[in-house]
Amino acid sequence: MQRPEWLTRNVGVLSAVSLTQDAASELLYPLLPIVLTVVLGAPAAVVGLVEGVAEGAAALFKYLSGRYSDRVGRKPLVGTGYGLAAMGKVVVAAAAVWPVLLVGRVIDRVGKGIRGAPRDALLAENVHVSDLGKVFGFHRAADTLGAVIGPLAALAILAATHDNIPLALWIAVIPATLSVVLVLFTHDDVSATQVRRDPVKRAAASQRLPTAYVEVVTVLVVIALANFPDALVLLRVSEIGFSATGVVAVYVVYNLVYAVVSYPAGSLSDRWPRSRVYAIGLACFAVGYIGLGLVDGGWLVFVLMAVYGGFNGFTDGVGKAWISSLVPSAVRGRAQGVFQGLAGGAVLVAGLWAGLTWTSGPGDGVVPLLLAGAVAAAAAVWMVTVGRRLS
Repeated sequence: MQRPEWLTRNVGVLSAVSLTQDAASELLYPLLPIVLTVVLGAPAAVVGLVEGVAEGAAALFKYLSGRYSDRVGRKPLVGTGYGLAAMGKVVVAAAAVWPVLLVGRVIDRVGKGIRGAPRDALLAENVHVSDLGKVFGFHRAADTLGAVIGPLAALAILAATHDNIPLALWIAVIPATLSVVLVLFTHDDVSATQVRRDPVKRAAASQRLPTAYVEVVTVLVVIALANFPDALVLLRVSEIGFSATGVVAVYVVYNLVYAVVSYPAGSLSDRWPRSRVYAIGLACFAVGYIGLGLVDGGWLVFVLMAVYGGFNGFTDGVGKAWISSLVPSAVRGRAQGVFQGLAGGAVLVAGLWAGLTWTSGPGDGVVPLLLAGAVAAAAAVWMVTVGRRLS
């Protein structure tokens, strides 16, 4: 069978890179709230602090990396980012006190920040704008498949070693290292030498970002202020009675739905207004968060986490395709960097306010979950009505 034109070498290789890196990240990610609060004795607010600061650092480097990748080349920054992510996982595995774990998470997320925008620019390279939804949907599906494999590996390790969490953290280093090696097989049409020698490319890389792009980014970043880190969602699952194994199992369900939905959602966004597809994701967010804020355990938690998985499935790849479709190829790195940097900063703010209000009212995260869910519901309605003109 002939390979689709949009499935370029970069799309295939970078999807494999993301799969292996995310398998590593998501092997340890659902365990972090437990490591912080149970093993290292940190209060719940520290979970929000650690993830918020880590995402804030990632946000800064997403902006810087995206800004300069159009001028200096994308592949070296992608390789550096994945290398730092692997190093950060080593520090997390070795942490004996929570501030050291914070350092490891920051290194990991700085790596994510450095690689994100140039990687997404490489994904869009030599792809027609009408196929961008498929490209980013396919990549997110592969990335999130890694996020299914990782927690399943964590479950297997915990079951085989009588809940030996430190061993699980060390095993996560293996696929993280493999992802760095795979980056070598990508191809980059942009290099620092080319940009310096070609006045057309130099001028193109310096052009202003379009007004339509600015409007869309502003809306998506405001919405991100309600999207606090998933570590806090998993903390909620833990606090309403789920064991470490149960938390990981719930996270597998969430990521499985995320993976299954991503490609169809991306493909759909090549035919429908992207604001409408994004609104479906926001509706999933609202149902998931409000539901998790109201239930006190049981099988409904699995259902709600599955619905919540639809949020990222319908928004993550779709949002990146939306951004890429609004700008010319020469500035896609910068465009993705600005968007991802500002969105990451919004997640930092969300993590901080959610962490600080975690024990308010009934406690156990009920207040921030209900507030964020209400904001997402309102944003979904706005996207379907007013937001249609932005697509």
